[in-house]
Amino acid sequence: MVNFEWFRTFKAIYQTGTLTGAAHELLISQPNVSQHLASLEAYICHPLFERQPRRMVPTDYGKLLYTQIIDAVEKLENVETDFRNTCAREVPLTCIGAPKEFFQTVIAPRISQSAANFIFEFGDTKLMLEKVVRGDMYFTLTTACGQEKNIQYEPVLEEKQVLVSNAGLDDTIFRKAIRKKDSAAAEAWLSEQTWYAYSSDIPATRRFWLENFNRRPQIKPRFVIPDYDGILKALAAGSGVTVVADYLVKDLLRKKELKQLWTDAQAPCQTIYLAYDKTRVTTSQVKQVKALLHL
Repeated sequence: MVNFEWFRTFKAIYQTGTLTGAAHELLISQPNVSQHLASLEAYICHPLFERQPRRMVPTDYGKLLYTQIIDAVEKLENVETDFRNTCAREVPLTCIGAPKEFFQTVIAPRISQSAANFIFEFGDTKLMLEKVVRGDMYFTLTTACGQEKNIQYEPVLEEKQVLVSNAGLDDTIFRKAIRKKDSAAAEAWLSEQTWYAYSSDIPATRRFWLENFNRRPQIKPRFVIPDYDGILKALAAGSGVTVVADYLVKDLLRKKELKQLWTDAQAPCQTIYLAYDKTRVTTSQVKQVKALLHL
């Protein structure tokens, strides 16, 4: 197998024109340069340079080889340089688990401002927390707050579940029922609407219903979309209602692409935590992640 250093040495000789120049560029001795070149020429069975008194003149084989390898060699050298610079800055590569919607809404607008190197993984928060506990992931965002040994939980965001609809939905009957505190009429109107949900068991809607009507909802979602961004886009373009975390719809409400139907409702709340094993992460990693989350 060809030693990559032979190609680097060949490139340096070709570009500097001398063995001495190549040795200075590569920070190695001239005998090593000569040895690398001899090994490469022996491998390809052809001379690559004509040895002249003050200059190494490439042969036709040398010119052909140079044109074929230069791009690949320079790309590998750039990778090496970038990797070395990254390590020199002591910027660790950090894996973070997060709900996709949290990343899109909270993290994505800020990520380019960070000097750290991140790998993000989307998925179920319980499964990602298990990865943190096992040591397979550095950090995760989760709504669970357990008592696992060495796992640190720090609050990131308090989310409230709010009832929203498309901007053009006629909610006159519902608003009238709310003003009169007629919960039966309000519940009946909501039950007749087209519902969008993240999953068929509608956990967010159930919590909202229990808080405001003291019983479980008797509704069946028409559209089950396991992606909150998809739900909100479909809702804004269509007609219907959903229950969703307030931070996900803040901009859409401001832009009047959606509207909040019941501003005085009892909003179920839960905390989103940053979870990590304090024995496995560095102080620098914790600092970088907290900066990303504005903690």
